[in-house]
Amino acid sequence: MNKFIVSGVAIVLVVGVVIGIIASVTIQEVKAALQKSGVIGNGTNNSTQKMAADDCTDLLQFAIDELQASFSTVGGSELHTISDREVELKNWLSAVISYQETCIDGFTQPDLKNEMSNGLLNASQLTSNALAIVSALSEILTSFNIPINTTARSRRLLDASGVDDNVYPKWLSAKDRKLLRSNSGWQVKPNAIVAKDGSGQFKTITAALDAYPKANTGRYIIYVKAGIYDEYIKVTKKQVNVFMYGDGPQKTIITGKKCFREGVPTFQTASFAAIGHGFIAKSMGFQNTAGPEGHQAVALRVQSDMAVFYDCRMDGYQDTLYVQTHRQFYSNCVISGTVDFIFGDSSTVIQNSKIIVRKPMDNQQNTIIAQGRKNKREITGLVLQNCNIVPEESLYPLRLQIRSYLGRPWKEFSRTVIMESTIGDLIQPAGWLEWAGNFALDTLYYAEYANQGPGAATAGRVKWKGYKVITNRNEALQFTVGPFIQGNQWLVNSTVPYYLGFKGTQAFMNRRT
Repeated sequence: MNKFIVSGVAIVLVVGVVIGIIASVTIQEVKAALQKSGVIGNGTNNSTQKMAADDCTDLLQFAIDELQASFSTVGGSELHTISDREVELKNWLSAVISYQETCIDGFTQPDLKNEMSNGLLNASQLTSNALAIVSALSEILTSFNIPINTTARSRRLLDASGVDDNVYPKWLSAKDRKLLRSNSGWQVKPNAIVAKDGSGQFKTITAALDAYPKANTGRYIIYVKAGIYDEYIKVTKKQVNVFMYGDGPQKTIITGKKCFREGVPTFQTASFAAIGHGFIAKSMGFQNTAGPEGHQAVALRVQSDMAVFYDCRMDGYQDTLYVQTHRQFYSNCVISGTVDFIFGDSSTVIQNSKIIVRKPMDNQQNTIIAQGRKNKREITGLVLQNCNIVPEESLYPLRLQIRSYLGRPWKEFSRTVIMESTIGDLIQPAGWLEWAGNFALDTLYYAEYANQGPGAATAGRVKWKGYKVITNRNEALQFTVGPFIQGNQWLVNSTVPYYLGFKGTQAFMNRRT
């Protein structure tokens, strides 16, 4: 075996031991914080704060589960390279930080928010320490002259279906790979058919998900016929690898109207929540009809890792699409809203899509993206590539009077990149908006690259330390699908069109005809 591999694996094992110790201690601290959330919930008569405490219970359990996953990932045989292990650890730990922050953000009463924040302080610091150690792994290996992409496998393997094993992630079955390769995905036989008129096996999507087999090992396919489904849907953590498709984003629609104005925490307002890993949706619509006066009102919330949305539509006003955690990819979609209508702390690329800015309430201004990166070592960020930013019809005559911006920094290290996109004249010359005074202006990373359109001129852009116009092609390349969300490992040969690199390259795959 190559000496580099032996040395690299040895270092990873040492790091694994350290991460394991930190993970174990952090889990205990998160469990203590979980108990604290229960105490807070039982000690308040405010229904909104009680719901926030209940949300913390769910979120901190997610954090515990993913800390355990991060520990098992270090020594997992399913990851081919040292680099893979580093990326996966960062992915899990970034999600843990997001859950902790979401828990705290749910409280609106300052005293309860401070109490929960103090309860999570040790856990937050330990998670940050673990992320710092993992982030230093590449530097450690480089100092020993050990290539980080070495692998313990000496040859590339083919699975039973003849598919290169290195092309796909381990969790994809041979049947699932054939499904993703196929250009006739719509003819595949679903496990469940949903139809409001009774022509399917189920009348509700919830019922079809409830039928998810406990011992399921492959892709669970749900076909949802045309109709408006007024139900609150959650693809749970145990419901992994769900593939859901409809008759079109304006024919098969999931709708809801929960909103913050009615005392519902933002986290719980989603009409549809995708949690189980590997979720894929095609040709479906997700909406929240609370209107601009409902304030925070989520249409779609996604925390599924390796989630894909193709030919989908998300409609709302404030907080339409909550890209909460993990790696997500959107292609050929329509996303509409007013205030922070694409937000969260995931690693997300939205490609070849239309971003529609709507007419807000009086005295409001529009902001498209509010990315929530809390820790500078998180691998999270939000990228719009080859998208078209336009006003809706009712905003168009007022587009120069009502101010609209590309985004604003929700957290200290907010990271957003707009690249190879067409930006309409509705976007203010400054481009970006402050969150509150000078907050995060020096620590954020906001960038634009190779955009066009009347709103793409950068001469009048903000002069913040954290903002830049990218001129180096290699710097922009790191935010493309391949390196940023490892799309070359899990999007390859799917029926979903995508660019691994810049638009117009040979890497644009599987255009539907």
